[in-house]
Amino acid sequence: MEYRYAAIPAVAGGLMLTLLLWWAGAGADALQLDGATGVLGIETDAALRSWLYPWAYDPYAGALADGSAVSTSDGSHYLGLHHTAMQIRFVAVFVFYAAGALLLVRRIPAERGRVRPALLALWAWGLVAGTLAVTVSSPWLIAAGGHGSYRFLPHLAGLSSSGRTVLVPLALAAAVWTVFVTRLALKHAEPQPRGDVPARAALVAATVGTAVVAVSVVVLSYQENAARIQTAFTGGGFLSEPGDLLRQWLVLSAWSGPAGGPFGDWLLVRLGDVLLLAVVWCALRWLPGVLTRVSVPAMAAGAVCAVVLGLLARHLVRVAVVDGSWNYRGLLQAASGLGDGTSAAVLWGTLAGVAAALTLRMSGRGMATPGSGGPGSADPGSPVPGPAGDAGSGGGPSMGNLPSAADGPLPYGSVDARDSGHPRPGEQSQPGEHPRPGEQPPLR
Repeated sequence: MEYRYAAIPAVAGGLMLTLLLWWAGAGADALQLDGATGVLGIETDAALRSWLYPWAYDPYAGALADGSAVSTSDGSHYLGLHHTAMQIRFVAVFVFYAAGALLLVRRIPAERGRVRPALLALWAWGLVAGTLAVTVSSPWLIAAGGHGSYRFLPHLAGLSSSGRTVLVPLALAAAVWTVFVTRLALKHAEPQPRGDVPARAALVAATVGTAVVAVSVVVLSYQENAARIQTAFTGGGFLSEPGDLLRQWLVLSAWSGPAGGPFGDWLLVRLGDVLLLAVVWCALRWLPGVLTRVSVPAMAAGAVCAVVLGLLARHLVRVAVVDGSWNYRGLLQAASGLGDGTSAAVLWGTLAGVAAALTLRMSGRGMATPGSGGPGSADPGSPVPGPAGDAGSGGGPSMGNLPSAADGPLPYGSVDARDSGHPRPGEQSQPGEHPRPGEQPPLR
């Protein structure tokens, strides 16, 4: 799919996600009305505030709800910083989503047979775009709070992990809209080609990529190793206490040994991590066959989306199987955990996708596409050899190959070049049609 056609749905999806997030942030003003807490309840009001405030443009309804920063003598300066931070956040959402959607729409066009993977990839990428936008705009919010140089990295880790719950449903809506616009753009287009990747190479690449993700899920997420990451680096001055930020970007899970508890319960809790790795492996196994062309950026973006989807699936399994609380309070707590681990998914998904793409490339056949002439693909214009003893061929040269001198002399006269002078299957040669060697053809 050409860039000019893929840019339309990418821009449309970016605008939709930006508008939906702006609308969600504007709705946070309603929580400031008198009696809102009494109507909604304390727990619901607190949950909605934590979901919507990171996207609220008004500082009084956002992170600076107490108004301490804007009530000082230079409060207008802090207010301007807050507005700048929110402007950067919304612009970054549009840029990150449009850039990723442009790549995904080109490589996974939403045509027949590809609608479901395209929808899932765009949904996960919407969550990634929102997370990255919150991260890059958080320094301005920290400065707007009046303490930009005090414990900067812990504050950055705390702010960059907020606002993900509301991203999940809104990113799904933006993905549906993007797929719809893509379908309109591809209404009269020809079906896009698929990458020709051998099954063995795809299996090896998926295994290598999943092993990269397992480094975080199994090794770094172990309680003792995660504690070392938390405390090993102390830093100093402006970059002091980086432990929280490092764990946010390096650790995809958290686990420890059974510790004397029932082993079956411990295995039940670990079921979510197994599901995460299974989702990643299946996605990397099927991804090369879905892409129009296997490339490193496409594999990296697809792997990031696969890890994000695996995290969502793990969270739902833990809520349904482990927690098992389906009351109102349990659902609020479950919804608050949606999107956890997205920052680490960006890092480890990128590494897994690059590793899988390099594995395919080293196999020598992973990058071949139909008609490219590479291994695993056939040139449509090349002759296709047929069986030597094909019926009707008279034991002569196969169809599509030029006869050689070993096949005997060619008949004289105007004969169909496709048959090289031999009768077509089902036809009988007439006397005089094919003279013997050394004889002259009969005159007509």
